[in-house]
Amino acid sequence: EKLKISNIKFESHLKNKFKFKEVINYYGMIEQTGSIFFECPRCKNFICSIFSEIFIRDKNFKVVKNKPGLIQLMSLLPISYPGHNIITQDMGIVLNQKCKKCRNKEGTRFKILGRVKDADMRGCSNI
Repeated sequence: EKLKISNIKFESHLKNKFKFKEVINYYGMIEQTGSIFFECPRCKNFICSIFSEIFIRDKNFKVVKNKPGLIQLMSLLPISYPGHNIITQDMGIVLNQKCKKCRNKEGTRFKILGRVKDADMRGCSNI
């Protein structure tokens, strides 16, 4: 936690060190088909596709609007396993604004606020 840096700084380091012209950031679980959300390169918010949606839930698991909470990922794509409905240990907030620079992307926009305090380190990237 004490070593973390902002996404903007991380992207800048990648571009400078490796001479990348563009960095495409995403949120999601690559192993969960359909639960991948790409970042808008202009407004830097994540966007749901036509096959996915997110809900934000409070500590009692009720859906909340305009408030931060637990992220629930929904997807139409997974059919061979129960990956269509996942409650994460991540905190986020749904944004009501649309990006004026990329009107063709109409999906729900959201920000990631971080992990739930004291959440276990999990996932294939931690092994």
